[in-house]
Amino acid sequence: MMGRIVPPCRGLPMSALPPPAARKIAARGLFRRMPPAVFPPLLGLTGLGLAWRRAGDQTALPGGLAELLLGGIFLLWCFMIGAYLSKVFRRPGVLREELSLLPGRAGLAAADVSAFLMAAVVAPYLPGLALAILVLAVGCHLCLGFAVLKAYFTGPEEARVITPVWQLIFTGYIILPFTLEPLGYTQLAHLAYFYAVFSGLVLWLQAVWMLVKRIPPAPLRPLLAIHLAPASLMVLSSVILGYETMALLLAVVASGIFLALLLSARWLTAAGFSPFWGAFTFPLAAFANAQMAMGWMITGILALIAASAMVAFVASRVWQMWARGTLAIKTNTPTA
Repeated sequence: MMGRIVPPCRGLPMSALPPPAARKIAARGLFRRMPPAVFPPLLGLTGLGLAWRRAGDQTALPGGLAELLLGGIFLLWCFMIGAYLSKVFRRPGVLREELSLLPGRAGLAAADVSAFLMAAVVAPYLPGLALAILVLAVGCHLCLGFAVLKAYFTGPEEARVITPVWQLIFTGYIILPFTLEPLGYTQLAHLAYFYAVFSGLVLWLQAVWMLVKRIPPAPLRPLLAIHLAPASLMVLSSVILGYETMALLLAVVASGIFLALLLSARWLTAAGFSPFWGAFTFPLAAFANAQMAMGWMITGILALIAASAMVAFVASRVWQMWARGTLAIKTNTPTA
């Protein structure tokens, strides 16, 4: 006589089973609910690698270690970008759903900007590959900006909110001179620079106006740290293009923003850790790089150490959440 079939879960404590949402994600297939929230820490890690490259060039630190780090970051970047593209290829319409959510917009913008930085990483070794990455990334970023503007002007009134993420979307082109100038595209580098400086200035003024009108809720406050990134990146591009006075002025602006964020750290983190803490990573790495580019090595190295600790902490926490399946749930990520 055949005995009663016992379900495989019988006898296991509930804590030993993955949550229902995680089981559903696993059943649907690998990377089908990959959250764009994994990309801000990746952007921070890429920027950190470039900052360590500069430290190797300007100090007695071994530059080979920085290049080894950048090689590992390049492989990780290829894996993450490829994983997300597999999700988009399964269902291209998922992009529209991602863009309707703030974590999705922030993550996709960070993915594009990380490609700008990755072009600068590989340019000394493979200029052709660097240019190809840059062209593809610029095309994607232009489409992203168009989609965001369309949603802003055609969406409901209550959804028309300009967030610090717009700095990534519309000022992220400030990174283009990192690659364009060494590859000989000087005019394009200057064009991207002046556009990005104008865009960043407009968005800074808008941010001040918004802070005067309304204090952002605690969970969204970490995004304010993004405003440090364009100022720091403008310093780097100014140095590359030879605008020394502009570089000094922007370095002072970046230092002022950094001090304001540092003094507001407790207020910024009042809601506790969340995926939005990825917004702390890349601005701090860019700030460290900018300080060293100006020759302010003491503050630059201190900022580099702080950035290394912050990137390691945030990236490990966010990517652990991704591996467990909870990051997609917390950010309400759509499934392909």
